[in-house]
Amino acid sequence: MASRRVRAFNRWMKSQGIEYSDALHFKDEPEQGISVMALCDLKEGDVVATIPKNACLTVKTSGAREIIEEAGLGGGLGLSMAIMYERSLGQDSPWSGYLQLLPDQESLPFLWSLDDVDSLLSGTELHKTVKQDKLLMYEDWKESILPLLDSIPLKFKSEYFGVEEYFAAKSLIASRSFEIDDYHGFGMVPLADLFNHKTGAEDVHFTSTSSDHESHSDADVNYYVHANAGDDEISTEKSQLDREESSASPNGTNSSGGSDLESSSVSGEDHTVLQMIMVKDVAVGVEVFNTYGLLGNAALLHRYGFTELDNSYDIVNIDLELVLQWSSSLFSSRYSRARFSLWKRLGYSGCDSQDAEYFEITFNGEPQSELLILLYIMLLPEDAYHKLDLTISTARSQDEAICVCLSEKNNIPLEKATEMIKELLLTESVCRGLHSLADLRESFYGLNSKKDDIDVLRSCSVRDRKLNHSLVLRVSERRILEKLRTCTAIRMKSLKTTKRSSSRKRLKRN
Repeated sequence: MASRRVRAFNRWMKSQGIEYSDALHFKDEPEQGISVMALCDLKEGDVVATIPKNACLTVKTSGAREIIEEAGLGGGLGLSMAIMYERSLGQDSPWSGYLQLLPDQESLPFLWSLDDVDSLLSGTELHKTVKQDKLLMYEDWKESILPLLDSIPLKFKSEYFGVEEYFAAKSLIASRSFEIDDYHGFGMVPLADLFNHKTGAEDVHFTSTSSDHESHSDADVNYYVHANAGDDEISTEKSQLDREESSASPNGTNSSGGSDLESSSVSGEDHTVLQMIMVKDVAVGVEVFNTYGLLGNAALLHRYGFTELDNSYDIVNIDLELVLQWSSSLFSSRYSRARFSLWKRLGYSGCDSQDAEYFEITFNGEPQSELLILLYIMLLPEDAYHKLDLTISTARSQDEAICVCLSEKNNIPLEKATEMIKELLLTESVCRGLHSLADLRESFYGLNSKKDDIDVLRSCSVRDRKLNHSLVLRVSERRILEKLRTCTAIRMKSLKTTKRSSSRKRLKRN
């Protein structure tokens, strides 16, 4: 039997013209929240829900629209105001039946205390980012929301628009909002946000009946917290989380440069509806999943408040600053600057966020090629370094200069060097450099070993969401660093075996 709040939500959906299949069951569990289960076999192509756009909570549909638009608040700021306003109305809000189903807030890291952030996220990809988010989001509230309340005190109940309420609204937007269309922007889509996420396992797809193109659930391939998203054109928001929202809205729809769903009329007359369509068969009794994109645990925890064990899209970043620190421990500052300058002049760079440049290490422990090239240049003998420097002026591309160097060093044709570039870059000295960088990156996690983290993870209660998910993130990142060390050790062993074999062959010929 459905819970009381689910029954109230069902009545509200009916009043708003939201239709859904009798084959769906909304399972409400106190600790786990709501999940959508299949009451019978569902087939690919089945339309399991139809949602009028006017039933969605957006800036355009909110009763606070005029005030929000006059204040020039766009993006997450505007939608946060809309959510806080509708919550302030209680039962008088047209969305009361929907809002009562939502938690007060989602347990996203930017809502954690600073002590929790420091103790639970230390060393992880999220540590600095979340602390920065908290500060910048507070500044957004202080600069944009607080003055608005002072200017129109009769319109709003101030206790519903404090900084805590703003953070709570932002957590709902980060974890539940969808990109709807160019007119509405992104907003809260009742029913659609009840489907839980599973990486790479989309069962149901969010789209519009008036669109020739469906939204792309894989728009966030390898997306994580260092993503360099552009600022929202209207919003004044500055946090990394807001930049992520402007680049790729939760639930996987691409919002940079406009929605993939067809735009509504600029007049606001909108009679199209949104649909949830099955993209694969789901058997009776099985949970029906949506997907928020192909995301690693850092992005999942940052934006949605959860992680997944053995997530194959996990990535660890090694900051350029750490690479330069490693180089400075081996060589003079002048030497390191010259080698780094050559790498830049060849046209290479790492990934970049708003304040850092970094290199990715994939789930399998494979380092980004730009990192390999930088280490290779840092460790080149002087004569080879100067020869590479001279090659820049004649090379047709950045890779050609490196391949010419590799070709001459290994005495192989240029074409073969081009094909084997990654393998040839993994010299013994580069492998040792990667191993050292992995150790330096590992030191960020403190004195506890990976085994200690795993033991705590196995013993901690799933109810302790913060500890549980932060440990999954720490362990997943440390496993990647372990794989990096293992791969470099195997490569060095292979190179030594090849050298010994070549030496024996030369001795036999002599």
